[in-house]
Amino acid sequence: MKTRQLGPSGLTVSALGLGCMGMSDFYAGQDDAESTRTLHRALDLGVTFFDTADMYGPFKNEELVGRAFKGKRGSVVLATKFGIQRDPNDPTRRGINGRPEYVKAACEASLKRLATDHIDLYYQHRVDPNTPIEETVGAMSRLVEEGKVRFLGLSEAAPATVRRAVAVHPIAALQTEYSLWSREPEDEILPSIRELGVGFVPYSPLGRGFLTGQIKRFEDLAEDDYRRFTPRFQGENFQKNLDLVARINDLALQKRCTAGQLALAWVLAQGNDVVPIPGTKRVKYLEENLGALEVELSKDELAQLNEIAPQGKAAGSRYPAAMMASVNG
Repeated sequence: MKTRQLGPSGLTVSALGLGCMGMSDFYAGQDDAESTRTLHRALDLGVTFFDTADMYGPFKNEELVGRAFKGKRGSVVLATKFGIQRDPNDPTRRGINGRPEYVKAACEASLKRLATDHIDLYYQHRVDPNTPIEETVGAMSRLVEEGKVRFLGLSEAAPATVRRAVAVHPIAALQTEYSLWSREPEDEILPSIRELGVGFVPYSPLGRGFLTGQIKRFEDLAEDDYRRFTPRFQGENFQKNLDLVARINDLALQKRCTAGQLALAWVLAQGNDVVPIPGTKRVKYLEENLGALEVELSKDELAQLNEIAPQGKAAGSRYPAAMMASVNG
């Protein structure tokens, strides 16, 4: 397995990680047994970097990952996140909390659910607009001093916020959505974090599965699949985005790979400081995704993909308006 390094402190991870969210939340068809097989298979194939969060479930995903890696912890680089609080009685109700006392409490709870004595990469999931980033990162840094956390990360933080955070403690990685249909980080985020020496962890590098070409009709999404409520999957946007995927698939056929592998190969080609974390709960899709590591793109092919999917090409915003308000904070 190829490896990449995140941040100046030298956190080494597999070049492709595994996002675990969908194993427990948001997408239909949860199956803990199949998810556990997928986690074990990923480890067998050389994946070392696994991403979860306390709000996935909520809490269930960390528990699943903790059980799956019992006895295997030494082979795993475990990343989790705090900061989005969901009401257990109504998980659709959410708040953002970056207060120092909550940082400590959230970490203690995650350690217990993950059945571990330390977290390798601990992210603030969303920036709390009511708590200065210096206070939040200061509390996170104390977790490093206590040996409960090895490296710190931020998710969906604006360049200015990252800069302020780095002044308090080294930040190993910024996690943000990035793919052929979400290229906004190229404007300011990527140049800024590269200047600061912060690694980049794109989530949803397959456009929430859309770039694989497997979703062909709105009705393909289960009734309880949250993508039904996402602008890119609705109305005219759905068909416009299908047209985009069709062009990606045409190039994939020429390359003799899948559309998903081509989309992942494009993300991987954006720099050695980029570590995508495509999510899946099924072994067959895990194995397909890992095939992207063998797809090499020429300058001409990269240019074709940039022409097919330039920034702003995707129809619709990546989240509903209320959720968009919490990104790039």
